[in-house]
Amino acid sequence: MNSAHSHSHDHHDHAHGHGHAHERGTGMTGRERKLAFAFALTTVMMVAEVVGGFWSGSLALLADAGHMMVDSLALLLAVIGAWMARRPADERRSYGYGRVEVLAGFLNALTQFALVGFIAYEAIDRLFKPNPILSGVMLIVASVGMVVNLVVLRTLHGHDHDDVNVAGAALHVLGDLLGSVGAILAALAVRWMGWLWADPLLSLLVSLLILNSAWRLLRRSAHILLEGVPEGLDTAEVESALRTADASISDVHHLHVWQLASGSRMATVHAELHDDGDSATAIGAINRVLEERFGIRHVTVQIDPGHCPDPAHGCAGGAKRP
Repeated sequence: MNSAHSHSHDHHDHAHGHGHAHERGTGMTGRERKLAFAFALTTVMMVAEVVGGFWSGSLALLADAGHMMVDSLALLLAVIGAWMARRPADERRSYGYGRVEVLAGFLNALTQFALVGFIAYEAIDRLFKPNPILSGVMLIVASVGMVVNLVVLRTLHGHDHDDVNVAGAALHVLGDLLGSVGAILAALAVRWMGWLWADPLLSLLVSLLILNSAWRLLRRSAHILLEGVPEGLDTAEVESALRTADASISDVHHLHVWQLASGSRMATVHAELHDDGDSATAIGAINRVLEERFGIRHVTVQIDPGHCPDPAHGCAGGAKRP
């Protein structure tokens, strides 16, 4: 449920529209159950690939097992992040714990960089010093790993576009899937062509693909942590829409739009009214436009009577015109 309320001060009014994007309660939500299932399945497959990698001598399998090990941590962090995000706000954290999700996604991206570096080092070393490989064991384990990754990826499919927590977990699983496909191709190349170098080479190529995805996730989560404007939003367009939200509004300025966590967009704005304008009507119109057109549910509106009282922070030039 959204609520809007205002309270007066000596020189301005504030109104807050709150939208609660996260479910409350002690039980696991559907998203958390999906993440927990993916965590359990990935952990079991990781152990199988570690055993298969050492048994067969395949770097591609060990690389995929390494991805799965990080994935298990990523999925565990995603479960914890989703659960923490549902905790209510308290005296020290008035916005709650929703940003834990973003921190988890940021950490997931960093771990992928570290893992890619390790695999690249091992792959280059093995290109010059190829090791014997049991291609049959490698092929069987890699095929099972591919099926498991497809199941996990399907489980995580359809998450909110803004949810960098689940996006981070899905990125890891996608990396695993690519690793499994690479291991299968390498096993076939070793088995039928005798190309021992195919194992480290495909491991290296898969790592480069994962590196690109990890960079995009890192950039996206860092943008949120830096209070950047949510992707797909244009502040000029938002300002234009607010100026025409109600006939009582003469101008808007000092607009800030950011994202606290997945699906939790927030905004603050100063509004100037015509002499006969009604602040309650203007506040309601602004909240309605921001929610219906831009998906922004937590809004703070400051009504400026006369000249803007805060010129040092962006209101210069926004003073009420005669």
